[in-house]
Amino acid sequence: MSRDEMRRDRLAQFVDLARIYRKWTRQQTAQALGREPSKVVPESGNPKLDLMVGLADALDWEVGDVAEGIWRDEAHKYDEVKELAERGFAQLDREAIEAHRAGEYRRMAELARALFVAAQTGAERATAANRLAGACDGLGRYTKSLGAIQRGLAEPGVPAQARVMLEANLANAHYTLWHLVESRAVANSLVERFAARAPHGRTERVIQAFGHYVRGQSERRLIDTDPLSATDHAEHARSDLRVASLSYTALAKEYDDASYAGIGNTCEGALIECEAALGVVDPLVAAERISAGLEQVVDVAAYPPGDWLESHGWWAVFGCNVALRGLSGPELHRFMAIFSNKASEIAERTENWSMRERAFTFEYLRRQRMHESLEQPVVWNLDDDDIRTVAGTMGRFPSFRETGWRILETARSLQPA
Repeated sequence: MSRDEMRRDRLAQFVDLARIYRKWTRQQTAQALGREPSKVVPESGNPKLDLMVGLADALDWEVGDVAEGIWRDEAHKYDEVKELAERGFAQLDREAIEAHRAGEYRRMAELARALFVAAQTGAERATAANRLAGACDGLGRYTKSLGAIQRGLAEPGVPAQARVMLEANLANAHYTLWHLVESRAVANSLVERFAARAPHGRTERVIQAFGHYVRGQSERRLIDTDPLSATDHAEHARSDLRVASLSYTALAKEYDDASYAGIGNTCEGALIECEAALGVVDPLVAAERISAGLEQVVDVAAYPPGDWLESHGWWAVFGCNVALRGLSGPELHRFMAIFSNKASEIAERTENWSMRERAFTFEYLRRQRMHESLEQPVVWNLDDDDIRTVAGTMGRFPSFRETGWRILETARSLQPA
């Protein structure tokens, strides 16, 4: 069967499903979908957008879910994955871990799909989901990563340690997508898990530290999104981030792991932001401290990608927050230019989509402030690479889409052909 024939059959199934769901006759179905009864399903098997929207409305589905159902993996791709799965679950899992360490996230996603085919128990399917989540996270597909984690947590018979790892990844996925109430709640459950007993071994100690880290970072972001309780959020964030910083610093020394040290450094930068928000440190002093810390990465291209460079990028993000909340006039524009530019440079060097979102948002806000204070027009000059990055960021962060459209419209980047 050809691809067109398979898609046509799937599309016909969707039309029948909509008919049965709505209790329509075939004539009523065709009328609702804006088609002649004999021409509801096109011969090509490729529906036009209005038909996709009509099916989604009829089924109470999202348009993207209908599209995914029609254009899901073809049979020959399934055969390739099935052949890959013959290597066995254990071998595939080792290869997936190696791909993650090497930053080969597309390869890791392919291996994760094969892991699902090879899996025979709920625990193995949960592991496959966790590997797929890691691949999607590495590719910046955070919504898909969240879905994979939720899929893994729904599996029965998952060992306690594997489940808690999934929960830690769930907290991080929510945090990355700015689901702050959810990320704080999941992270809180991780912290409370060890309230009654001390963590045992390296894994549990890392999870405990990570729980404080995500809970603290969620509270820090809530300073802006819930301004009526800003002081409470800043206090809670400072408390958690202090614990996380101490924990990661200790783990780094004990296990000689630079990645832990990098996360600890990120906590230290976030603490400066929290102390400025609380008035413990003057905002100008806080901005200068962050600027001094970034002097280590003057030449970003010469700095190796990794946890430490990413940490410096987050310092730049924290600096932007400090400047926006506490500075004005020339000092605001000077520090915002420094910090937003550095965040953008590091985001590109590390290919970090979450940091790209912050960098574009801050640059947009900086230009808006300049427009308001100097009564100058907001001007953006975006090349094709910039436009591609804005588009990719809009796809990954629904909350950024409005800002992204404003950036593109201000720059007049998209002109009719």
